[in-house]
Amino acid sequence: MQLVADVGGIPGRDCNGFCKYCYFRKVKDVKSFGCAHCLPNKIGCERCSKGVSETQGDFKSPFEVINQVQTAMMMGMPQGEVSAYISGGGDISCYPHLETLTANLNQFSISSVLGYTCGKGISDSEMATRLINNGVNEVSFTVFSTDPQLRKEWVKDPNPEEALKACQIFCENIKLTGAAVIIPGVNDGDVLRQTCNSLEEWGAKGMLLMRFANTFNEGLILGNEPIIKGIESQPVEDFGELVRQINSEYKFRVSGTPICDPETGGPFAIAKDENEVFLQFIKPITGEATIITSKIAEPYISKIFDRIDVENNVNVVAVEKEIACLITKEDLEKLDLSEIRDSVIIPGRSFVHQLDAERILSADGVDRLVGRGPNTLTVDGELSIDMTDENVIERELEQFNDLVDAVNFFGMRRI
Repeated sequence: MQLVADVGGIPGRDCNGFCKYCYFRKVKDVKSFGCAHCLPNKIGCERCSKGVSETQGDFKSPFEVINQVQTAMMMGMPQGEVSAYISGGGDISCYPHLETLTANLNQFSISSVLGYTCGKGISDSEMATRLINNGVNEVSFTVFSTDPQLRKEWVKDPNPEEALKACQIFCENIKLTGAAVIIPGVNDGDVLRQTCNSLEEWGAKGMLLMRFANTFNEGLILGNEPIIKGIESQPVEDFGELVRQINSEYKFRVSGTPICDPETGGPFAIAKDENEVFLQFIKPITGEATIITSKIAEPYISKIFDRIDVENNVNVVAVEKEIACLITKEDLEKLDLSEIRDSVIIPGRSFVHQLDAERILSADGVDRLVGRGPNTLTVDGELSIDMTDENVIERELEQFNDLVDAVNFFGMRRI
């Protein structure tokens, strides 16, 4: 059983400063977007205001974090081994009590997994050895590049050599998954391959490639676009091809976000021709509705419904936003309502309040019924890198059955 140990922290402040490419750089005041967690008649809640910018609070004391873990254990009554997934809003290697926290968890026979860290809080590489001795057995390390000068310039790492030595110690002794936001012309090409060469030589478990986002449509909804002027993000198709190339060249597992995972076929593995047989396990469609989704997801979802929706009860419409869970009301306002049926399903995690969704989608005088689908329809590469293709297909079938349930409920034929 894995429990979450949230140490708190705020991006930019609790991470030794923003990385040059950081999603949260240049963010000022964050408006309340509205979401599924808001009260019915009030736009704005913790999730869609402070939560989306990860500015909820300061670093917590180790005693507070341990108490939260112990409470979760008592509620869950875990069987077998227990681990704590240590995460936060800042860089967890900058958490001043990290060694104390892991040591105390270890005393309770709880191992630790370090969530995403850039290692910018590591001024002494032997910190890695001490953490391993404290029961840390897995880490996700955003290395960006194994070139110290590039790390110093782009990650703003004050001690790049020590951080990279720590990365090597982790690789050689425990499970480490590397990560890199790919900046075209900076850490791709030969630089990326040198980074992968080092990680493979050290014994890394895998590598996650992350596509750089620089515009509103690519996911910058916090009013901070562009993060870096003069740099265009890699086209999605080209990025997917890069992931496949790197995966074919190295022995460790390589995955990408927002696409692709060459080993599982994700995202939307059930859309692949060779997996069509699994679509028989999706429920029959009895309702009529329009599904609104992202630009990236639409071709996959449309392909799946083309195969299972024999009566053409469902049409899939894409907004310009590339990530469905980052859809906002501005995206809905740009839709052609003539393409929208009387019942509409929007992504479960989209940052749109029900009041806004109903107002915008009924602006042409048609009183449309708006429902929410499941939070996700596939498994992102960040998670699928630790999963098998069977795991991913099973998860997707569950999620698409939930989506069909939403279509059948909100799209019930009216007599």
